[in-house]
Order: sequence, then C-alpha cells, then structure tokens
Amino acid sequence: MALTQIQVIQSLGESMSWLERELSWGVPITELRHLTGRIGELYSALITNGQMATEVNQSGYDVVSGEGERVSVKTTGRLANNGHISFNPNTLNRVDRVIVLRINIEEMQIETLFDGTVEQAKVLMCTSGSKYTLALSKLTKPSSLNRDIPKVKEGVWRELTVVERENGSIEVMENETPLLPAKPHLRRVAKELGVSMINSNGNHYNTRQLGSLIIRELNA
Repeated sequence: MALTQIQVIQSLGESMSWLERELSWGVPITELRHLTGRIGELYSALITNGQMATEVNQSGYDVVSGEGERVSVKTTGRLANNGHISFNPNTLNRVDRVIVLRINIEEMQIETLFDGTVEQAKVLMCTSGSKYTLALSKLTKPSSLNRDIPKVKEGVWRELTVVERENGSIEVMENETPLLPAKPHLRRVAKELGVSMINSNGNHYNTRQLGSLIIRELNA
C-alpha cells in the first residue's frame, strides 16, 4: 500500500533518528547501506511529491514522482568527493530522472548532489565494465535546498531568519538568501541568545538540533 505524504515525513524522521542512534553506537555508515538507501528513497518521495516504487526491488527505479517520473535514487555517506555511483545500463532505459543524495553525518542533513533527467546524468557517466559510473567529483556542489520543501517552523533574529523545513533540514536566511554553511551563523545566534551548544552528553549539537533549539527560543 502506498504511503501518504504524512507517513513519508514520519518515516523519514524516524529513519534519520535511527541512523543517528546507530552512528552514536559506533556503527560506521558503510555498514548501514540499507538504512541510508531507505532514507534517500523517502526523501526523494518527499521532494518529488511522489511515492515509493510499488514493487520490492523494483527494476531500475525506486520512486515515482507526483508527475509520473520514474526516479532512480542513489544515496551515499561519503563526505569526500572521491568514489563513484554505479548504474545498471540494462535497466537505465526504464528511468526518467536521477537523484543522487549525500547524508552528511556530521550535520545529520541530506544534501542533493544531483537531480536531473536520465539524459543529463548520462552525459556525466563513464563506462566501467558492465556498468555505468558517475564520479562524485563531477557532481555539483551540494545545496541545502534544491526544491521548495515547505517550512514547518521559523524564528527571526535581527536580520536573520532560522527556518526548519518538512524534511528536518535547517536553513539560515538573510533577505531570502540561504547562508551556507548554516552552522556558524546558528552558533552566533545561540551565543547571543544564551542557548547552550552542548547536549547532556557533553557533545556539540548538530545543525538540526541546534536550529530547532534556537527556533524554539526565538518563539518562546
């Protein structure tokens, strides 16, 4: 049965929390491919206003967008730009759109590395044996928001607006322009507001956590 958009949002949040828990236990992200893959598919279903593929191990694509596009989703945990993403040429003709995501485990945020048609993706691909490969070094630099994910909360501090979106990502905006990376600006706001940047375990809050705390303080 297809998930509703509310269920996609809830599942994405729970999956991100589970990933963060596993990482805090010392499990390397390379051992959590099933979980990161699920997160990528849920996120892609969210930003495309679509649905997960109806069949288990659907051949070629993972998500069907709200406009009926068949979307192949690839998710990596690599922070460096080395490495590559592999595609099966035998099923790529069943795909309309390619989305490549990176889970930034330092900030626990999802970054979009590529989002385009399969034809645009093929231009960047090389042949390696029986597969097509897409080098991470060829992909555009990640941005915190490639599509208009709805806002769920926001708070204003002087000239800055701190925004939390449906997918849990945090942005700091100045005159509608995102300030990247967000964390240094969040730290400045936290210092001015007297919001602690350290959690009960003695670790620094990540961007999502600190942003949520600041928004709560600004709206208190």
